Amino acid sequence: MAATGRCLCGAVRFEVRGTPRDVVVCHCGECRRWAGHVWAASAAPREDVSILEDGALRWIDSPESETNARRGFCAECGSSLFWEAPGRDTISFAAGALDAPTGLKTVRDIYTEFRGDYYG
Repeated sequence: MAATGRCLCGAVRFEVRGTPRDVVVCHCGECRRWAGHVWAASAAPREDVSILEDGALRWIDSPESETNARRGFCAECGSSLFWEAPGRDTISFAAGALDAPTGLKTVRDIYTEFRGDYYG
C-alpha cells in the first residue's frame, strides 16, 4: 500500500511506499510553535519516502532540537510537512498532509508535560 500527501497548495507532494507508522502527537513547545498547536505525525523509513514535487520545499534547522533535527515546509503556502533528525532511519511527516483514507490511528502522545496551558 502506498500513501500520498501534499501541502495545502500542492507545490510539495510526497509518496510513502508501504504502510506509514501510526500517528504520534507531540506536545513539546517547538512542535506546537511549528504546527500552531500539536504536531501529529506519521513516519516511514527514509528510503520509502519520495518527494514528488519539491520546488517549494524548504528546510530549516529546528532551533530547540536536542537531536539536531530539521523541519521541512512549503515556501509557497507555509504548510509544515516534515521533521527529520540525523542518524535516524525514518522521516516524519504531518499526518494531516496525507490524502484520505490513511488507515492510520493515533497511538501515542509524547512530551505531554509541555502541553499548552489552554487545553487539558
